[in-house]
Amino acid sequence: MKYNCLVIEDNIIERDLLEMYLDKINILEIKAICKHAAEAFKILSTTKIDIIFSDIDMPDISGIELLKGLKNPPLFIFITSHMEHAAESFELDVMDFIAKPVSMERLMKSVHKAIEHLDLRKKVRSLASEQKSDQDFFFIKDSKGYARINYEEVIYIESFGDFSKLHTFDGHTYTALINLKNLTLQLPGFFVRVHKQYLINFNKIMSVNTHEIILESGANIPLSPSYREELLRLINDRTLNRIAKKSGI
Repeated sequence: MKYNCLVIEDNIIERDLLEMYLDKINILEIKAICKHAAEAFKILSTTKIDIIFSDIDMPDISGIELLKGLKNPPLFIFITSHMEHAAESFELDVMDFIAKPVSMERLMKSVHKAIEHLDLRKKVRSLASEQKSDQDFFFIKDSKGYARINYEEVIYIESFGDFSKLHTFDGHTYTALINLKNLTLQLPGFFVRVHKQYLINFNKIMSVNTHEIILESGANIPLSPSYREELLRLINDRTLNRIAKKSGI
């Protein structure tokens, strides 16, 4: 699967350099290269864009003004010489902020971050929009044989090397003869990785703070810094969707 991207840069040298780098990233498809934000507005009205690579200071409309003017903006990665805009950019929840001159290595790091976010967001949103399936349960093989478990009953899953321990809402635990990485591939998208040792049921989150997650069962799960940003983005996305739905937007 390729992700659609849009480039907005008024400097021809910087624009050509960025295009050259992006052409080397196979997972991206450049849908348009714009010289200014007004041109980008037209593209966005007709074309689905996943990631925008944009300068900030441009003749007509700045990159920040463009972002503010979009109702449901794609992920923004700002590339600029003006680092004084960094604080305001991150307040607007941009994906990344790259200082010019951009390098291939720095760009790849930013793209990887964006793709991880898009993949995780897609996984959670698809599960949120799915109608409940008749197959809402699964079987796991443990030391006693096979146990049937409903997906929604699982609060969190803990890794023990080659084994995984499933914790259910009623307090039961099941030891599955499969490691957490392989088990994750077989579970619905509302199971989210929050730590190298923990996978949680996103629908069972009660609260989140800097270092831990509290689930409906009262369990406190550690939140790793490497997973914190993506989890908070998912929570923010879900919160905005609910507000919009209640408001009739």
